[in-house]
Amino acid sequence: MQKLIISDSNGKSYSIELDEKKSKSFIGLNIGKVFDAAQLGLAGYKIKITGGSDKDGFPMRSDVHGRVRARILLSSGPGYRPKEKGLRRRKMVRGRAITPEIIQINAKVVEKGEKSLEELLGKKGG
Repeated sequence: MQKLIISDSNGKSYSIELDEKKSKSFIGLNIGKVFDAAQLGLAGYKIKITGGSDKDGFPMRSDVHGRVRARILLSSGPGYRPKEKGLRRRKMVRGRAITPEIIQINAKVVEKGEKSLEELLGKKGG
């Protein structure tokens, strides 16, 4: 089961559990893709995918093409935060395409609808 984390411009984030039908609509989308959130029950909202992580906790990176898991040399995040300037390390990351192995999808609101996210989701943001 996948989880969608939506961040709004107020700094609040909302978590939505995606059932199998809704999660299939995300398969094949890439980081940076803007889509209509009406299929999630968020009428009027447009959401941009900003990242995510797979079932083993490896983060997605927009500069790794495809659906692969790869060990790449990193000097900054996501996936690595160096303790000193100039430090680099080879780390495992996931590609930018969403697959069934992706458990968490991070997104942000690009275009707001008439109602607030709090009203539509019936939850308080974190």
